[in-house]
Amino acid sequence: MEPQTDLNDDDRRFLTRCVDLAREALDAGDEPFGSVLVDADGRELFADRNRVAGGDHTCHPEFEIARWAADHLTPQQRAETVVFTSGEHCPMCSAAHAWVGLGRIVYASSSQQLSAWHKEWGLAPGPVLPLPVQDVAPGIEVAGPDPELSTQVRNLHARLHGVDA
Repeated sequence: MEPQTDLNDDDRRFLTRCVDLAREALDAGDEPFGSVLVDADGRELFADRNRVAGGDHTCHPEFEIARWAADHLTPQQRAETVVFTSGEHCPMCSAAHAWVGLGRIVYASSSQQLSAWHKEWGLAPGPVLPLPVQDVAPGIEVAGPDPELSTQVRNLHARLHGVDA
């Protein structure tokens, strides 16, 4: 299942919220990632930003969404949700998303883009392969990236690493 790039206005509205959360994370001294869980009626249920600055590198917003959903939603409700995120899920978050049974993922920027930016800026790769969601959880419907919002995400990551975007 290939990612869809035809995003609608609601998708972009929630993705903009995610980029705002990513900016909030960066302003707080953390890595710029933000995510929102939305129910089948388009209501925001839960939102979070990256919180890895304290040393626990599992404190990704997508992982927190999976934990929250497992505790608060029925399996049917989880399957009908959409997770919007500033950056495509890492393998850990993709697995949590699939195991909990969440629905569609929509991202502003892809793992492929993030890896390319890091390479362009001369940064070392992370400790985990940046696999696309479909390589980890092939049954999950995904959409993204968004060209305009991915540029904003790129700028946030450039700021994090002190490089020119």
